[in-house]
Amino acid sequence: MIKIFSRITKFITEVKVEMQKVSWSDRQELIGSTGVVIVSTALLAIFIGIVDIVLSRFVGILLK
Repeated sequence: MIKIFSRITKFITEVKVEMQKVSWSDRQELIGSTGVVIVSTALLAIFIGIVDIVLSRFVGILLK
């Protein structure tokens, strides 16, 4: 039982050490990255929507 607690303590200590090595983004970089993700997602959604409409009409014509 004590071995489990020592392993948990060791794990938490190692996590703290690794988290100190992380390079965190500043606010401007985070805002810019978020904008890129939102624009990319919107463009992909529009593309998939257009392809869906075109393929639906094509299949509709084939099945008539």
